[in-house]
Amino acid sequence: MGVTLMHHSKRVLLTGAAGFIGFHLADRLLETEKDITVLGVDSLNDYYDIELKNERLRILQEKHGSRFVFKKLNLADKPAVSELFISFAPETVINLAAQPGVRYSITHPDAYIESNIIGFYNILEACRHCCERQSGFRQLIFASSSSVYGLNSKIPYSTEDKTDSPVSLYAATKKSDELLAHAYAKLYSIPMTGLRFFTVYGPMGRPDMAYFSFTRKMIRGEKIQLFNNGDMYRDFTYVADIVEGILKVAASEPPVNQDGFRYRLYNIGGHHPEKLSDFVTILEECLLKEKLITKPAEKEYLPMQPGDVYQTCADMSPMQKDFNFTPKTELREGLEKFVSWYKGYYCNDDSTTISK
Repeated sequence: MGVTLMHHSKRVLLTGAAGFIGFHLADRLLETEKDITVLGVDSLNDYYDIELKNERLRILQEKHGSRFVFKKLNLADKPAVSELFISFAPETVINLAAQPGVRYSITHPDAYIESNIIGFYNILEACRHCCERQSGFRQLIFASSSSVYGLNSKIPYSTEDKTDSPVSLYAATKKSDELLAHAYAKLYSIPMTGLRFFTVYGPMGRPDMAYFSFTRKMIRGEKIQLFNNGDMYRDFTYVADIVEGILKVAASEPPVNQDGFRYRLYNIGGHHPEKLSDFVTILEECLLKEKLITKPAEKEYLPMQPGDVYQTCADMSPMQKDFNFTPKTELREGLEKFVSWYKGYYCNDDSTTISK
């Protein structure tokens, strides 16, 4: 399973590389860092459209050639993960691979234990041995989620808040990842940074997410469902802002914290919650502008669903303080870019029918 490397290059191992955020991060890394090799890892499971995942990989390989290396791999395969780390000897590991989705975790719990618990444990073990084997290992950056805040009613959410009341298995697995990472950072001196992402959206996004589903249904003339009667608030974060935040974190190694080891945790969110019904209105306006719909969608108002929370909002002051970073993309601008991409990728030029 050897990996062919460019000599004297920075080596980044990126899991979830065929995923939404992973694709955008790999592309940006390779565009901005000319002396870098990115080894992308992904299981390419069928949770959503594999064609979209393959398209992301095709773009990365076409744009960046041998500087982007891809390996199909299930992180639950511990020997394969260990062998890959030995072969590639990464300097930085960015773990974005996970089984996402709150509602899916209610009906498919095994997928979350395998990917988010076992898979992440295997990454931690591989990083542990990587640190023992080689000098120059910089850090592990791993994705967590705003879902860990669960029943927390304090707004905005701070990384100092208690997060011991998850309302979904997905949230419980992401909180477990943070606890495992904290222990490994302490026990084995592995520099680590955890990032809690808040409702990421944008071009090449995940078809299972609400904004994507709304778009598809509106174009088809189907009714859309708004839970809690549309009275929910989300801290939507444009994907380019998430990527910028990750790059800021990756540029510096974690300092020694007050407990004497290198571990830190941040939120990355827009810090401006949008009401779901307002979000849908802006999305409709973007679709009307692109002539993908001719009238607003019919709406069905439903009660709150299991695993959902009423509001999310990120306290971004630590990111501002440590990295001079706050997301900049306004919701309308981000949705305009998403709709423009959606039109080009899924729709015929002269109709409003789905072509893929």
